[in-house]
Amino acid sequence: MPDWPEYAIWWQLHPISFTGAEPTAEPRTAPAPRLGRIEAWLDYLVELGCNGLALGPVFASESHGYDPVDHYRIDPRLGTDADFDHLVAQCRERGVRLLLDGVFNHVGRGFPAFQDVLARGRSSPYASWFRLDFGASGPDGPEGPDGFGYTDFEGSHNLVALNHAAAAVQDYVVGVMRHWLDRGASGWRLDAAYAVPLTFWRTVTDRVRPGHPDAWLAGEVIHGDYVAAVREGGLDSVTQYELWKAIWSSLNDRNFFELAHALGRHSEFAAAFLPLTFIGNHDVTRLASRVADARHLAHALAVLFTVAGSPSVYAGDEQAFRGVKYDRADGDAEVRPAFPAAPRDLAPDGWPTYRLHQDLIGLRRRHAWLARSCTQVQTLTNETLGYLARHPESGAALAVLLNLSDDRVTFALGQQAGSGAAGARGGTVTHLLGSDTAAPAGCVGPHGWAILELEP
Repeated sequence: MPDWPEYAIWWQLHPISFTGAEPTAEPRTAPAPRLGRIEAWLDYLVELGCNGLALGPVFASESHGYDPVDHYRIDPRLGTDADFDHLVAQCRERGVRLLLDGVFNHVGRGFPAFQDVLARGRSSPYASWFRLDFGASGPDGPEGPDGFGYTDFEGSHNLVALNHAAAAVQDYVVGVMRHWLDRGASGWRLDAAYAVPLTFWRTVTDRVRPGHPDAWLAGEVIHGDYVAAVREGGLDSVTQYELWKAIWSSLNDRNFFELAHALGRHSEFAAAFLPLTFIGNHDVTRLASRVADARHLAHALAVLFTVAGSPSVYAGDEQAFRGVKYDRADGDAEVRPAFPAAPRDLAPDGWPTYRLHQDLIGLRRRHAWLARSCTQVQTLTNETLGYLARHPESGAALAVLLNLSDDRVTFALGQQAGSGAAGARGGTVTHLLGSDTAAPAGCVGPHGWAILELEP
């Protein structure tokens, strides 16, 4: 795996909604150069402390981008190849890596190969690209318009699943990935990677890597064996949904035992690969709406930026945007709003959260070894959690202290788990960040948090 992802901190956005593009693609006489609206936010991204831009789908699609019809063409609602090239150049000028979203599990019904199948049926040269059943009626009944059945994505009729056993599909995906890496992308987030056979990913990644050894390939995996997905699929990373769920669930339930268990598993994952960590993305309820007690939002951020992995911030979460994800048509609307033309147009009440992100990202940058750290729980009750993030080689560590209770709590700060009082090994303790920087080391007020540096 390339080493640069260890220093990457991503700002992730959904381009079609972020730029205020029409929710449904319509015929147009000329592309709209909306990628330029993203350029206006690059300095904001850098000032936040990030050095990676993780874009949602930018390729021609029928609606939200996850129903692609042409992976080789920039969606006309966003612009042209030249607009993409300019965005790449602007990112490079600022030292920002670009991660693209590859939707290779399924396509929209308007995908030309599927349109050919609709027109020619089993005689289409593209029939092998899809999982078709000519012995079944279409989804609209025996006299349905398609005249055959096909596998879709999780019951969405408009999302046609590809046949990943077909050599032509493998060739197509390899070609797309190479094309955009050649144009300046630094890697790929592979959408719905959990729904694609690992043998397919292994075949594709083995063919892409020789020409792009520095590319980072991260799969979207929600449940299952993360380590096996990386090892058998030839991936560099997967999305750490286990940790995401444990963070907000523990805060809301005031049950840190769930998070402690997840941190133990996270350390096991991090020993095998560099997880893609997050507490918000384009598919889930925003953190400010998910966390029941606003006093605990900082606790979630403290965890994100002190555990191993390559952390990602979903655009707007750093401004405490609110939004709920619903299980219905257009259920993503609240979590995918259009952004103003420039950062200066943001509402004033979100900037304190932005500055908190800056502080924590700054801490992360000063302790870059956190990307490969090991987490060790020291203090655990329902409402209190103290853990060490250990340097992978030296004896240095950060102590992260989280208190959800109504009482002031004093945590033990020994360098060894369960070793007792602060300075058990004669080292120094430095208060770095927290809700009360004047408090004695290890002392955390009601609903407070602290991050300390322990030096041997």
